[in-house]
Amino acid sequence: MTNAIELQNVVKRFGAKRAVDGVSFSIPEGAVFGLIGPNGAGKTTTFSMLAGYLEPTEGSARVLGAVPTDVDALKGKLGVLPQDALLPANEPAGSFLLYLARMQGIPAAQAEAAVRKALDAVGGADWWPVECKKLSHGMAKRVGIAQALLGDPKVVLLDEPTAGLDPKVAFGVRQMIKGLTGRCTIVISSHNLQELEEICDRAAILDHGKLVAHGTMAELTANNREFTVELAPGGAPVAMRGLVPFEELVRAIAGVTSVQFDAATGRMLVMHDTSQDPDMVVSATLRVLLENGARIRGLARGRSLEQRVMELT
Repeated sequence: MTNAIELQNVVKRFGAKRAVDGVSFSIPEGAVFGLIGPNGAGKTTTFSMLAGYLEPTEGSARVLGAVPTDVDALKGKLGVLPQDALLPANEPAGSFLLYLARMQGIPAAQAEAAVRKALDAVGGADWWPVECKKLSHGMAKRVGIAQALLGDPKVVLLDEPTAGLDPKVAFGVRQMIKGLTGRCTIVISSHNLQELEEICDRAAILDHGKLVAHGTMAELTANNREFTVELAPGGAPVAMRGLVPFEELVRAIAGVTSVQFDAATGRMLVMHDTSQDPDMVVSATLRVLLENGARIRGLARGRSLEQRVMELT
């Protein structure tokens, strides 16, 4: 698998402060990658180095094999949406994007079609003549996303792409990003963890400038190694099950490595060997519980990304 982005032992200092401290990770081509961390974690600084706004103090960053500050090497290949990007107030959206398209090296004969395609992708096909100052916040945000998509770049960096948008517009932006999956590599920096869990297939979690976890979303949320069964009260009493507690029955299933059962809440956390087929372990667990009189209220695979981030930061 070819990597679109690679960071090797990247350090960024501002005076005596290490905003980013020895961060290394790679992003495969075609991935939708989340950059996660609380305020002060270093994600904005990392994003800025990938975008070419800052240079590492130590280590190396590469986007499509080039140093991010190499504008000529990445012209037309890298699209960026900065957070709170400002648009020229008196310029119509279409002519502003047309200017950016030409700056990115899109030939004049193709520039208008490229702009109309980008506007259409964000639901703004009719915004060409509208002055930027007359755009709503949501419309302006989507024009910013459109400029990042001009010319179908191979890598797109989006900083808080749905911040401040109403739920309907944010949903549309998420669907648009999903539609780009596989067509380009997308990096999203955001505080919206539910959104990132929905649309990203990989992520990196930063805290105090250090990388604390990275991998596929399934690995980060433990979808492939644990699940929780919620039992309703009123199941068969222990005496009817031969005096074997539910947790002991589940612990005996092939592949299960540990079981934690909270009788007060009815929640049973089951962890299993990653070499086992997760679906087979889940099926065997449910079968054993049902055959022994359990009443199952719900099932959840892994943990939410929000839970994982709270544990690590």
